[in-house]
Amino acid sequence: MTDGISKIGRSAVEMNSTADKLRNNKAAAEAAADKSDAASHAPANDEVILSKTVETALAAGDFDEAKVAEIKQAIAEGSYPLDERRIAESFVAIERMLGGK
Repeated sequence: MTDGISKIGRSAVEMNSTADKLRNNKAAAEAAADKSDAASHAPANDEVILSKTVETALAAGDFDEAKVAEIKQAIAEGSYPLDERRIAESFVAIERMLGGK
């Protein structure tokens, strides 16, 4: 089955557990926080310099205006496809993240 808006088939969508992704992100964030606590006592001398190309890209804020209009129209008409399973998995992941069982 192919999504009419994104033109992506269901088999092309990665169906990994959202809860697993959230758990991995949380562990990575905790590890980064531990490192930043140790580094917070050192003087901050870091500087980020963006290239002209990156500055131009950030200023432009390019997006596919036609696709956005198409999605807005589909939502207004009530024909935007929803994947109930993915929505439910997201709710379960949020519950787990908040400490639910």
